[in-house]
Amino acid sequence: MSTNITIRKETPDDHRHVIELTEKAFEALEISDHNEGQLVEKLRKAPTFIEELSLVAELNGLLVGHILFTPVIIDNTAQQFQSLILAPVSVLPEFQRNGIGGELILAGHQKAKELGYNSVILLGHPGYYPRFGYKPASKWGIRTQIPLPSDDVFMAVELTEGALSNVSGMVIFPPEFGG
Repeated sequence: MSTNITIRKETPDDHRHVIELTEKAFEALEISDHNEGQLVEKLRKAPTFIEELSLVAELNGLLVGHILFTPVIIDNTAQQFQSLILAPVSVLPEFQRNGIGGELILAGHQKAKELGYNSVILLGHPGYYPRFGYKPASKWGIRTQIPLPSDDVFMAVELTEGALSNVSGMVIFPPEFGG
């Protein structure tokens, strides 16, 4: 299925479609607050928005997926470290479970590395993200003030080996996340 997928940078012409597909992607998820479309809008308007890290998946001219990475700070009072948060990754329900989300994640990781980022954090499904190298962020002493159902839903990945070896602290989310 995913061999005909094109991953490219989101354009202004894609904005409305991305919001619609994001809302459809999360519509049936019980764990969702159903504000993912609004979150994408807010993050796009934020001063920290990086166009190159807002990617879409296209299949025969149809937008079927989107991923967004946003800069965050990990603060341990002595030092601050740059990282990215992956949120959200969206695939239209009828195209889910075909590897499109994975292609978006890998393309996003590659673009993030090209832009000089060394790590990504996320809140996500512990059964899905480890296949892309994500591990519980607590492994590095990286914490969040967000109440979590379990430790393993807050994860991080090193885009460059050893990138998090001397990093620890509290993740400071951009205000757009409402945290």
